[in-house]
Amino acid sequence: MGVNLREIVRHEPLEFGDLKGKVIAIDALNSLYQFLSIIRQPDGTPLMDSNGRITSHLSGLFYRTTRLVELGIKPIYVFDGEPPLLKKREIEERKETKKEAEKEWQKALSEGRLEDAKKFAGRTSRFTDEMLKDSKDLLEYMGIPYVQAPSEGEAQCAYMCRKGDVWAVGSQDYDTLLFGAPRLVKGLNLSGKFELSIIHLDKVLHELNLSRKELIDIAILVGTDFNEGVEGIGPKRALKVVTENRLGELEIDFDIDAIREIFLKPKVTDEYELNWTEPDRDSLIEFLCKGHDFSKNRIEKTINNLKKALKELSQRDLSAWF
Repeated sequence: MGVNLREIVRHEPLEFGDLKGKVIAIDALNSLYQFLSIIRQPDGTPLMDSNGRITSHLSGLFYRTTRLVELGIKPIYVFDGEPPLLKKREIEERKETKKEAEKEWQKALSEGRLEDAKKFAGRTSRFTDEMLKDSKDLLEYMGIPYVQAPSEGEAQCAYMCRKGDVWAVGSQDYDTLLFGAPRLVKGLNLSGKFELSIIHLDKVLHELNLSRKELIDIAILVGTDFNEGVEGIGPKRALKVVTENRLGELEIDFDIDAIREIFLKPKVTDEYELNWTEPDRDSLIEFLCKGHDFSKNRIEKTINNLKKALKELSQRDLSAWF
C-alpha cells in the first residue's frame, strides 16, 4: 500500500527516451498485485486457465515487461522476503479488508452491478506461493533478472540504486525514498492514468529543508505499512509538525523508533547477479501456452519482439565501449 507523499514531493516530467539503456529496479509484488487487481473480466473475475488457475499476473508480467524492454529499459524485479514484525499486523488487517470486499463483490454480482463488482473484486487479490514461483519462472524464461530480497523488496531496490547497480527504482509508491533510493520513477505501469515522472531524493530533501530521518518521520505521521499514522494528519500538516520540531507534542501510540529503524537500517543483500539473457522460446511456449492456455500466436509474436529488443539493448551496451 505504501505512504502517499504526493502533496509535498515534487515530480519532474520524464520521457521514455530519457530511460533508454537505464537499469530500473521494480518492486515485484507491487506490480503483480496491480496485475491481479486490474486484469479482470467485466464481472471482476480474474483471468484463469482451463484448470481454474489465475493467470492475470502472468499476463501482466509478460506483456508489460516486454513493452518496457521495447522502450529501451532494462528491468530488474525484486521480490519481498520475510516482512518486518510490524508489517505482519498490517498484513492481517488487509486480510480482513479483503474478506469484506469479497462480500461486497458477491452482493454487487447478485444485483447485476457489474461496474461495482469489478471495483470490489480488485480489492480481493491474493498472491499464493504457486503464483510467486510461476512469476519467477516466467522471468527466468524471458531472460529478465530478478532478486530475492531478505525482507522488504523496496528496501533492496533502494540499496541497489544507492550502490549504482541500478539507475532508479520504478514504483507508484514513495517508500523507496524513505529507504534512501536516490531516484524514483513513477508511471512505468504504462497506464494512461499515470504520467511518467521522476523524483530525486536529494532535491526533495533540499527543497523541503529536511534530513531523510525527518522525511521518514513525516511518513510515519501520515501512516506507513508499519503503522496507521496519527488521525487527522496529512502530508502538509506532518511537514509543518516536523519542521517546527513539534513531534513531541503529539500523542503517538506506536513505537516510532522501531519504525524509523526499519527504514534507516533495513535488511538487504549483496547476493545477486544482474544478467539479461536470450529468451527461452520453447520454455515460454510450454509454460504459457501448454501450461496456462495462452494464445500461441500472440505469445510467439511477443517473444520475437522481446528477443529483438533485448538484442538491441545488448548492442547498445557494447557500443558504449567504443
